[in-house]
Amino acid sequence: MKLVTWNIQWGRGTDGRVDLRRIVDDARALADFDVLCLQEVADGWPALPGGAPGNQFRELALALPGFTAVEGVAVDVPGPTAGTRRRFGNLLLSRLPVLQVLRHHLPWPADATVPSMPRVAVEATLRTPLGALRVMTTHLEYYAQEHRVAQIKRLRQLQREAVRHARQPRPAGEGPFLSQPRGGPALLVGDMNFKPDSPEHARMVSPFPDGTPAWVDAWTLLHAGQPHPATFAPHEGASPEAPYCCDYVFAGADLAPRLRTLRVDARTTASDHQPLLVELG
Repeated sequence: MKLVTWNIQWGRGTDGRVDLRRIVDDARALADFDVLCLQEVADGWPALPGGAPGNQFRELALALPGFTAVEGVAVDVPGPTAGTRRRFGNLLLSRLPVLQVLRHHLPWPADATVPSMPRVAVEATLRTPLGALRVMTTHLEYYAQEHRVAQIKRLRQLQREAVRHARQPRPAGEGPFLSQPRGGPALLVGDMNFKPDSPEHARMVSPFPDGTPAWVDAWTLLHAGQPHPATFAPHEGASPEAPYCCDYVFAGADLAPRLRTLRVDARTTASDHQPLLVELG
């Protein structure tokens, strides 16, 4: 199974153009992916740099026929006219069968001193050749460490909760109570907005006291001793800060032995972030 994760900055490349077709083409050039996880997808935001007036959730789904699109809207506010909305968040697209989908709104502490926005984690259990696999994609807060710490705590709670569900499936049920698998083995991918040597990273991969499979940094596992390559702004030239890694693939420790490849596409300039490809086998 091949998965690509990418913060697409609403399709805005380093040339300032918004081009969703370029995003899809560059992702396909990286791999014949089974799952595509995108962050910073916009709907109805013409004032964003480069402009994003249309519904990118729909446009990206139409660009990948045969894939199931799972929206994870974090920001949902009134649009410029009656009955319209402006939305912003994540999008998961899978050509593997999608079983149960859950959307988790992450903590958003009140703090008027820093800019912030609501954040969400999208969870989809997929039927894969490896069995039921839980894929989660998210985009954590950039400006406020307090927010990131709270969001990481929630992601760890969700890992513990999901593993328990997988080990103790619900009775069959009917209607909305119909039981669907919730994968135990899991991938957590996206823009975490923390660096590899940060306290947040250390907290993310710390063991669980109850034996729940811990999150493992796939790069650290597959490229031991090699620094994480920059995934943010390597093509931006002069900027307020040097390029660094903030985009990750984490795997549950029970899935880690199935990790085969993780690489960063350093070539594309279709976003201010670089996409990551992970392969399981």
